[in-house]
Amino acid sequence: MDILPIFLNSLKPLLWFLPILLLITFLKSPFFKGWFGEKLVNIKSNRTLPKDIYHAFHDVLIEDDLGMTQIDHIYISKFGIFVVETKNYKGWIYGKAHDKEWTKNVYGKKYPFQNPLHQNYRHIKALEKVLNVSHDNFHSVVVFTGECELKSHFPDNVCYLSEFTDYILSFDKIVFNEDEIRYLINNLNLKKLKNNNDNKKSHLKQLREKH
Repeated sequence: MDILPIFLNSLKPLLWFLPILLLITFLKSPFFKGWFGEKLVNIKSNRTLPKDIYHAFHDVLIEDDLGMTQIDHIYISKFGIFVVETKNYKGWIYGKAHDKEWTKNVYGKKYPFQNPLHQNYRHIKALEKVLNVSHDNFHSVVVFTGECELKSHFPDNVCYLSEFTDYILSFDKIVFNEDEIRYLINNLNLKKLKNNNDNKKSHLKQLREKH
């Protein structure tokens, strides 16, 4: 009796299941969660921030003194430059503004992660140098997407997806004129690195070496 056909036939259910398993694994990966969180911010900002006032840049790579840094979202406007860091997490989020690390509690298990306000501070310092703009004209924003709950008393610039454009729109003091805005947009387009595979790989390598 030739058992090879029987063996191959028994593998058919597995061949159907394997792509589904790979898809589920990918959807649960940090890469996809980060990408999806950023897309949610893009959609929200496109719907609620007037494009003629808030000029958007997404997934920007900038060179600074420490190497290469990736900025999720930048909005250049007459009210300042808003630099947004996105975190797509679930669970309870704890931390203080000046802590080096914050904590997410998922079903009783605690996981530390870098304080995103500190992370965004580096982004702003890099942009200060690249754009030659005073720190006072930047606004740091941290947006949590996903099924998470902010349990600590965080400052107003740490918010949920549903709130972050309201926070940006709350600023009404004009700090840049139209000529300055055009200069900033052109300068950022010139200074940002190409978002290609080589630069992405280099950035990931730097992150692995650091952490």
